[in-house]
Amino acid sequence: MKRSYAIVGTGGVGGYFGGRLALAGHDVRFLLHSDFEYVREHGLSVKSHSGDFALPSVQAYSRVEDIGPVDVVVVCLKTTSEGLLSTMLPPLLKPTSLVILIQNGIGVEAEVERLVPGARLVAGLAFICSAKVGPGKIDHQFYGNINLAPYNLSPDDLTVLDEVAEEFRASGVPIKVMDYALARWKKAVWNMPFNGLSVLLRCQTDTLVAEPAVNLVRDLMREVVHAAQVCGAPDLKESFIDAMIESTRQMPPYSPSMRLDYDFHRPMEIEYLYRRPISMARAAGCEMAKMEMIEQALSTIEAAKL
Repeated sequence: MKRSYAIVGTGGVGGYFGGRLALAGHDVRFLLHSDFEYVREHGLSVKSHSGDFALPSVQAYSRVEDIGPVDVVVVCLKTTSEGLLSTMLPPLLKPTSLVILIQNGIGVEAEVERLVPGARLVAGLAFICSAKVGPGKIDHQFYGNINLAPYNLSPDDLTVLDEVAEEFRASGVPIKVMDYALARWKKAVWNMPFNGLSVLLRCQTDTLVAEPAVNLVRDLMREVVHAAQVCGAPDLKESFIDAMIESTRQMPPYSPSMRLDYDFHRPMEIEYLYRRPISMARAAGCEMAKMEMIEQALSTIEAAKL
């Protein structure tokens, strides 16, 4: 069967992955906001380290009601807009639709399940350096793989998820399907140290993996690993820390998403990146004291608009 996809949030991440699917010939419908008119007229262009490509004509929409129900909804909105999904998702859903939440943090699936009861949810953990640099223009700098993790799927849904994963792979997107808690916490090992420190220290990733900052990064990563081990991901080991630091060293200097949000005076994703995992770990008997200090500092900055 030919599956239909809706990309909710056509920024650096949604534009790249949706563009890959569309380039491979899939039925992909892009929801856009500020650059809707431009993309409808000119399409999308992607500058990519793995090969540039352009889509002169794409299915561009400004309203979910005009997109209609699809087989797979790929949500790439910031979690600061999570409440909008209560009205945005229902018009896109068939009874059998899968919703892939390519969003940062811990607890996003539980919140969407509360907002849209019955939605079939999959965590999407993207490891990618990509940003929108202009209307309809994506700059994909490095990496570009996704870990998919079923949250509340039935056995039949799991079969569909495997088929969707294969469609991504055939489109040039490396995909792994893995355990839910492990997938979310593995991403948190990177997200929690690098996002917060990039704002607090006003730096990019290259500074954070060099001396002396890398020692602080390692300490923070250990705290996340220990929290993960009591929160449903006992297989996450400290050896993963070295792999994350080394993979970050391979990247060009990069501003994590929270740093970009800070620089462009947008709300920061503090709730799901920090408050919820800290609360979840505490409920399981694990204090994340260093991460709580980072959360408090970020919350102070956010409240004061520093």
